[in-house]
Amino acid sequence: MADVHLPPTLPPLFPGLPRRLELDAASVGEALERLDARWPGLRERVCEPAGDGSGRSVLRPHVRAFVDGERAELDTPLAAAARLDVVAAISGG
Repeated sequence: MADVHLPPTLPPLFPGLPRRLELDAASVGEALERLDARWPGLRERVCEPAGDGSGRSVLRPHVRAFVDGERAELDTPLAAAARLDVVAAISGG
């Protein structure tokens, strides 16, 4: 099971969503799909259509994913003991 860490901006939007949880998924995209199955709308908060007409999704420009400290995309595999960090950029002035 992957150790998933979510940004603090998501739990207030999805009641019961913890910032950290263990999840069985083969890739970053599958992890987000599993979270979305439990908390509908979560995936669209972190993903958007690729914009190339392929029907694929990509991470939104302000969202980054890291698997074991390395930058990742939706198709990045998750090993059984991987750590997945989903990070949202914060701006302000």
